[in-house]
Order: sequence, then C-alpha cells, then structure tokens
Amino acid sequence: MLKLLKYFSLAQWIGLIVMLGLIFLQTQITMAIPGQLGTIINAVTDGQRDVIWKSGGIMFALAISEVFVIIIINYLSSHIGSGFAKTLRHKTFEKVQQFSMDEISGFSTASLITRCTNDIQNVQMTITMSLRMLVTAPLMAISAILKILQSDKQLSLITMIALFVLVALIITCVTIVVPKFKHIQKYTDDINMLARENLTGLRVIRAFNTEDEEEEKFDNTNKSLTHTQKVVENVMNLLFPTMNFLNKTLSLVIVWVGSYLIARNTIDIGTVTTFSQYSVHILMSFLTLSMVFVMIPRALVSANRINEVLQTQVKIRSGTGKTPAVADGSITFSDVSFAYPHGDENVLENINLDIKPGETWAFIGSTGSGKSTLINLIPRFFDVSTGKILVDGMDVRDYNLKELRNKIGYISQKTLLFSGSIRENLLDGNPDATEEDMWEALRIAQAKDFVETLDEGLDYNLSQGSTNVSGGQKQRLSIARALIKKPEILIFDDSFSALDFKTDQELRSTLSTLLDSTTTIIVGQRIGTIMNSDRIVVLDDGKIVGMGTHKELLKNCPVYQQIAYSQISKEELDNA
Repeated sequence: MLKLLKYFSLAQWIGLIVMLGLIFLQTQITMAIPGQLGTIINAVTDGQRDVIWKSGGIMFALAISEVFVIIIINYLSSHIGSGFAKTLRHKTFEKVQQFSMDEISGFSTASLITRCTNDIQNVQMTITMSLRMLVTAPLMAISAILKILQSDKQLSLITMIALFVLVALIITCVTIVVPKFKHIQKYTDDINMLARENLTGLRVIRAFNTEDEEEEKFDNTNKSLTHTQKVVENVMNLLFPTMNFLNKTLSLVIVWVGSYLIARNTIDIGTVTTFSQYSVHILMSFLTLSMVFVMIPRALVSANRINEVLQTQVKIRSGTGKTPAVADGSITFSDVSFAYPHGDENVLENINLDIKPGETWAFIGSTGSGKSTLINLIPRFFDVSTGKILVDGMDVRDYNLKELRNKIGYISQKTLLFSGSIRENLLDGNPDATEEDMWEALRIAQAKDFVETLDEGLDYNLSQGSTNVSGGQKQRLSIARALIKKPEILIFDDSFSALDFKTDQELRSTLSTLLDSTTTIIVGQRIGTIMNSDRIVVLDDGKIVGMGTHKELLKNCPVYQQIAYSQISKEELDNA
C-alpha cells in the first residue's frame, strides 16, 4: 500500500493534512461532551439551574460543531479516496497499454480487468474509510482511556478486562479472514475469465451443445467463491454482534458497580455517567478499528495485485534512434529467428528477406507455419530472438514505437471494430481525416456501397463486437480504417478471408492501382488472392521453403504446388 502512496497528488496530501487536523479537533470535541453531561447530571441532583443551562449550552454548541467538522472530514476523505482511485485507474490502464503480448498473456485479460476495476475499488473504499476511522478510532480510544484512568480504579479495571477480551476477539477473527481474501480475488479473476470466454464464444458453445459443461465449470468456480465469501461473512457476522453484546454488558456492569459505589458515597452519579460514556467510546473505537482491520488485509491483497501491474518491466520499449531521413517503406529481415516467450523451440528460423519500396509481397503456408508470427514482428508486437528487422534501413528496436507504428497500416486476422459510429472507427486510423478522405478509403476498401445504404451513413453506430454488420462488412471497414492512415507499409494478416471472390478481386485491383508506392504485405490462404504479388514467400514449419513469383513457384516449389492444386485445377493455373 505504501508503494501506491507515491501516486498521491500535492492537493491530496494537503487535503489529508487538513483532514488530520480536523480529526484531532473532532476527538477533542467528542471527549468534552461526556464531561458536560456529567456536570449537568450533578447539577440536576443539586438543583443548580444556572449550571444546567450553561453546561447544556456548551454541550449543544459542541454537538453542532462536531456535526460540521464530521461533514467536512467525510467530504475530504471521499474526495481524496475517489481522486486517488482515479489516478490509480489511469496509471494502471496506461501501463497495460504499454504491455506486449507476453505481459498480457502472463496476467490474462480477465485478471487485468479485475485489477483495473475490483482491486482499485477495494483500495479506494479502504482509503476512504481508513482516512476517517484509522485516525479517529485510536485518538478516541487513547483519549477515553486517559480519561477513565483518572477516574475510579475499580471501574477502570472492569473496562480494561473488557478491552482485553475485545482485542483477543478481533485478532482471532482477522487471523481467520485474512488468508481468505487472496482466494476471493483469485476466484473473482476466474469468474471474469469464464464469463468473458462464454460471452465471446457463445456461438461455438451453442454449435457444439456444450452449454451444460460450461455451466458446470462456471458453477464450480462460483461455488468456491461463494463458500469463501460465506466464511468471511460468517466470521464478521459473529464478530459484530459479539462486540455489541460485550459493549452492552460492560455498560450494565459499570452501572451496577457504579450504583454500589454511589450507595457508599465514594462516587457521584455524574462521574458514573461520564465513565460509562467514555467506556462506550473505547469499545466503539475498537469496534471501528476491527472493521478497518478486516478491510485493510483485503485492500493489501488488492494493492499488491495493482503493484504487480505497475511494477512489471515492459519487455518491448521505445527506442531512442533518430527517424530515418528516407521514409520509403523498405523492409529487411536479416537472419531472423523467433521463439515465443517460455517456448522451447523456434517458430521461425533464419528468415532473410529484402522487400523493396512499393512492392507487394505475399506469405503463404500451412496452418502454424509462422506466417502471422512473421509479420507481427514488423510492428514489434513481439521482438526477434536473434537477427534484426530493418524498416527504412533502421532496426525496428531503435524506433520510437509510435513513429514505427505510424508508418504501418495493420489489418489483423481477427477483425476488431470498436463500439461507436463508423466515422469514429475511421478517425481511429487517422484523427485528422476529412469526410472526403473517409469516403475515398471506403471506396477503395469496397465498403462505400453498403455504408451509403445505411440511414445514418458514416454516423451508423456499430454495436459492441460489431454484431450488427456481417463478417465481410467488418473486414472491409477495418481495411478502410487502415487505408485512411495513408501508411508507408500495409499489412494484411489474412484480411480477405471473409470477402467473396468478386469483392476480393476488385479490392486487390483497386489497391494495386492506387497504392503503387505503398509497400504491401499480404498473408493469405487463397492462391487467387496472392498470385499477382511481386514476390510470394512459402513458409513451412517456420522456414522459407520457396520464394518467387507465382509461375516460378509452380515450377520449383512442391509445397506451393500442393497448396495451389488443392484450390485450383492445374489447367486453370497454367492459363492464369
């Protein structure tokens, strides 16, 4: 928790100092009220009306002052807690944005969601409550203890015994519940992961009729979370009534012993009443502390999980090299090999390529041959294990990440459009794009016709997951988003798979005409999509087994021949 305090702003520290001063003032006011009450009771017994009015007026003024002080304290604590949580959410999200795919997979998406929401909320709640309780309760308890120690020794001894029992009870309960909080957060992660998987894979689950199995998996985790929470809740439900019983019992014993002492004329009624009030303050202070002691361990678990994110060393960092003077879109792979983090074997080995500016290169191969992995090294989604990749003659590791990725228009294998309008999604590719630029990008991507048929046009709202447009329409919109960026390098990671053959052909024809100066990289499965590329690279088991034009590969590359003949007849290929 202390590591997170560095994110406190100056205004929050000033607010905290002011609040501590107000808490000390509140404590003094609260401790003064029982004394005035005792004076009033003694004055009633002696018939001193002037003392009653005077002490009553002072007591009323103290109570009103306490109300205003508490209101200010509560406002400051809420303001500081929510402001701190806002900063933490920003810092955590900002850190996650810097993560490479390795760090993302290390934490898991579900866990990162929990850490950015539930864990930060736990810390916020604890800070908001602790700023009031953790300072107020000890001050109140210490002040009350000092007051009673100045009074009757017998009554003080009774209070100390009750206090000892109370502390033992709190320690026992905290010892039981603290280990459970780690389990609760882990089960919460699992619940989020299962819910996310089920929602994103709903069609697959229904297609394979595995609803019962998924429900069982979710139910088992849900039961584990519920059982752990029940243990914690049951302990807390036992703690507070027991403490309340102890509080009432102490008050009864003080009144009983006090009445005996009054009968012997060793103490007056006002002193017993004042003592009773101070004893209640002591027990209530420890009751408040017990609530904080239960919240703090949970917050510490959450704080540790947040710190794990914030202190993670990002493996892929921006370089400090100068931007190349010539930005032509050339790409060079020099003895590149790559193995996934924690992987035992290379998935790419000894890749050497020299892609000239404005050329169109295609990559083809069987599933798992390393096509997508290879192109993901260019924008540094991963870093090479050995060798180097040059863009415009400079190692991609020397680039500022934003500058490198600004050179690239990337259309991913899994199409992702954000919820919002088509316009907003296009502006994500180029915030400075005009409406004319948008329609031109849509035209090139063969998406203009269907967007024009929509009532709202560019302002048509896409639902979450873009479920209100077809797969082909999503792909064309994602291509338009990349085109509007006007990049030096265009990367299509199997981005034509959802398009029909006619749209595919028209799109490639338009791209080759209008983007002749743009270096284009295509990962494809269809021979018809890649056959007109300047160079085709055939990958098999992470190695280059063929490279050349379509006709060259048909003559001398058995792997390419096998893929080609499985899609198009030999006669058609010979005439192509």
